[in-house]
Amino acid sequence: MIRRILGCFVLCGLVASVSLQAHHPLAGLYDLQNEVEVKGTLTKVIFTNPHSAMHISVKGADGATVEWKLTTASANALAALGFGSGPNQLLTSGDAVTIKIFPALSGKPLGYIRSITLANKKEVQIPVSTFSRPAF
Repeated sequence: MIRRILGCFVLCGLVASVSLQAHHPLAGLYDLQNEVEVKGTLTKVIFTNPHSAMHISVKGADGATVEWKLTTASANALAALGFGSGPNQLLTSGDAVTIKIFPALSGKPLGYIRSITLANKKEVQIPVSTFSRPAF
């Protein structure tokens, strides 16, 4: 009986630790002190929860093209800003965009989106409240 109870506690602890790691703070992945700008062509838009994603093809100074994978707020938060599917969507694949991001700490072409400037020069800010920023 005691072995079963202990086994349940161990199992519950493992399940809890996995779900806690599933939602991670941004500070562990992105440089929240350094905002950079990437310009290019939007190649993919993925509206999902808990985080949406956008892929952008960026031509470097050397002429080589790099595919950046960018994470952003949830589909629900983006819908409130006017993003999403339907006839009035703000973004589609092939659009020229300028995106301000927090770059990945690893130096890989990854980032967390802070704002998006559309081809018509309209800038859409992703509110700070949509992600967990550490207190500095």
